[in-house]
Amino acid sequence: MSAPSFLAGIAVCCWTVSAVAQRPESEADPPGWRGAGGDQASVSAASSAKAERPDVEPTAAPRRTVTRVSTGNGRLPNEHGQLWREYDISPYTLRVDSTARPEQAVVDWILRETGYEAWHGEVVTVLSATRRRLLVYHTPQMQAIVAGVVDRFVSSQGAGQSFGLRLVTVDHPNWRAPVRRLLKPVQVQTPGVEAWLVEKEDAAVLLDQLGRRSDYREHNSPHVVVHNGQSVVISATRARHYVRSVLRRPEAWPGFEPQTAVVDEGFSLEFSPLLSVDGATIDAVLRCNIDQVEKMVPVTVEVPTVVAPRQRTQIEVPQMAQFRFHERFRWPADQVLLVGLGVVPLPVPSEGKPLVPGLPLPLPKTAPRADVLVFVEPYGPAEATPRLTRSLSPNPPARY
Repeated sequence: MSAPSFLAGIAVCCWTVSAVAQRPESEADPPGWRGAGGDQASVSAASSAKAERPDVEPTAAPRRTVTRVSTGNGRLPNEHGQLWREYDISPYTLRVDSTARPEQAVVDWILRETGYEAWHGEVVTVLSATRRRLLVYHTPQMQAIVAGVVDRFVSSQGAGQSFGLRLVTVDHPNWRAPVRRLLKPVQVQTPGVEAWLVEKEDAAVLLDQLGRRSDYREHNSPHVVVHNGQSVVISATRARHYVRSVLRRPEAWPGFEPQTAVVDEGFSLEFSPLLSVDGATIDAVLRCNIDQVEKMVPVTVEVPTVVAPRQRTQIEVPQMAQFRFHERFRWPADQVLLVGLGVVPLPVPSEGKPLVPGLPLPLPKTAPRADVLVFVEPYGPAEATPRLTRSLSPNPPARY
């Protein structure tokens, strides 16, 4: 072969390789083609599959963890002498039909008694519950506490307990003055809150005196039945509608659309009692939340249009007042627990009639406040006859 022909062949080969290396993506080989690196073929295949089936997302590559993980030796560590125990809680859970997961109450009360940190620290622990069994892995000292809590559930076998639970309000806290001798103070952690123990006969006298006041109001039905260890919630709320913002709509008159929202105000009282094995002592958790709309603060915003370039409207911002109370008490079952939450915000229904029929009643000029009192009287098993309820002078409860 002559030299010119040989050089021409080399030039043609070089040109072909260069053209393949520099051709654009639109001229790439079909999805089945796989180059030396392999990445281009994978991307092309994924793009083609997504184009044919847009509802199918390409499979993501498994995430690479940066933490070193091992399988251990297959045994639970017991450097602190932990023991494995399985408690039979079926005598309790099989009789409680007020909730789908009655075993959760057992776990909750164990955490209240032992503290959350005892199960999430240096000591390797297990606390798990099924409908029939409570599984615990902890130190012998903690197992003793758990056993005591479980006994309080199983001994009652989920029997319903009857309580007199009243949430009442008095406008002025001067009701305390004439009845101080009847009240035995107990310790409370929440600032501004007081609590007392009252003999049942004295509690009936106190309620009768309060019922004669013109500013006395009840806000719930006083008689509740709750399974031992479970919770009951008493609440009364109402929705307050307001204009939160505006949405521009130039195609419709007046060029904007008010955007309304709802804020709920009212109170919620949660009560969770747990009796001792002999029924002589009660542990109870009280949680009270109060939300009140003090007033709606108006804000003027501009919503100009071609026809009305200076058009304005008003939106509202709710000014809220809230009260939160959450505490645990222990007292003898033959006495009444009285908790005074103090003079706190309280949503009350507006009275009277609106000036224009069909329009809602306006908010009061001043945000209402009242001294909120919670009476808790144990009646015993659900079939027991309430005594405090019948001793009280009839007074219709306030309703929303």
